[in-house]
Amino acid sequence: MPTGIFNTSAEKKGKLIMSGIKRKEAREIVVGLLFETEFKTEENSKEIFAISTENRDIPEDEYVREAYFGVCENKEQIDALIGAHSNGWKTHRLTRLSRSIMRLATYEMLFCDDIPYSVSINEAIELTKKFDDPRARSFVNGVINSIKNDIADRGKEQVIAALEAQLAASGESKES
Repeated sequence: MPTGIFNTSAEKKGKLIMSGIKRKEAREIVVGLLFETEFKTEENSKEIFAISTENRDIPEDEYVREAYFGVCENKEQIDALIGAHSNGWKTHRLTRLSRSIMRLATYEMLFCDDIPYSVSINEAIELTKKFDDPRARSFVNGVINSIKNDIADRGKEQVIAALEAQLAASGESKES
């Protein structure tokens, strides 16, 4: 597991701001939770979140909670979009860390209207630089930029509707 993702040292805790921790640190926590979720297939996201926040003394933060559960609840759509822009790579073949980082960035671009696409992309690249293999950076950047262009061209609502239709047709939707 990459070092630093679950770092909650007293030095980092001292950087809390009024609304919680800084967004950059919150993203690191979310990526860590998503990465952990990749290994704990027998537990649901609520169990993983509860155990992880308790064991790692992760501070209560609205963004962390919303982003983690938002990615988990929309994982099929997010993975379908990542897969469509991964140039021949199946989502399950990506490294768990790259997949976790791209899931968070894609979630932000699709479902967080208050976060500019450029911020989501930049933060994904920074997370990749910090925690992932150096060779992953250009791949993650290319996929995330392609997703951004698709969303910008078609609009969030149309992209989401197309993903839902695609998943329903393939029998992979949450409702099936």
